[in-house]
Amino acid sequence: MTGLFLTFEGPEGAGKSTQLSRLTAQLAQRGVPCTVTREPGGTPLGTRVREVLLDPALSIDPLPEFLLYSASRAQLVANVIRPALARGEVVVCDRYADSTLAYQGAGRALPDHLLRQITQAATGGLSPALTVLLDLDPAVGLARAARRGHPDRLEQADLAFHARVRAGFLALAGAEPARFLVLDATQPEDALAEAIWAAVAPLVGAVEGGWSTESLPL
Repeated sequence: MTGLFLTFEGPEGAGKSTQLSRLTAQLAQRGVPCTVTREPGGTPLGTRVREVLLDPALSIDPLPEFLLYSASRAQLVANVIRPALARGEVVVCDRYADSTLAYQGAGRALPDHLLRQITQAATGGLSPALTVLLDLDPAVGLARAARRGHPDRLEQADLAFHARVRAGFLALAGAEPARFLVLDATQPEDALAEAIWAAVAPLVGAVEGGWSTESLPL
């Protein structure tokens, strides 16, 4: 594959969508072909699964929750992410497999070996070149999310659950420091965007048959 796979992760209210939009705008301004997607979602199946998973009226046990995420992910990888990478594009995904390890692993206490085995099958081992982790105290993040109104099923989970999720993300980042860019999400939006671009620009320039870093100033 000749493209570049980037993901954004973080707890609720960390500002992933804002920073993802700023990054993709930077890429578009420089003429870099880019596919933007999200989990769960990104395909007709994924959109339906997303509606189920985030429905606050539903109670879903941890195992079926995980399997629904995995089904959506398998479809997204096969139908969207791998084809875009094969075309040489930059793929930017709002959440990916690390969210499963944090939410269903650290948060729901499902066995790590089960999560990794099924995730491997769903993705074919596809891993991002860079994962931007926007770290935030869950109490602050949930307060931000609450201001948007209409909290979804995950946002309604208790603070202890979200604290475990945050710890899970930080443990993943600690285990793979070369892949993760961990940023304090309380920083100003402009400072975060600059730090993200500084990490992404060299990777975009290094894509085989891609774009020179000279055309991608920091």
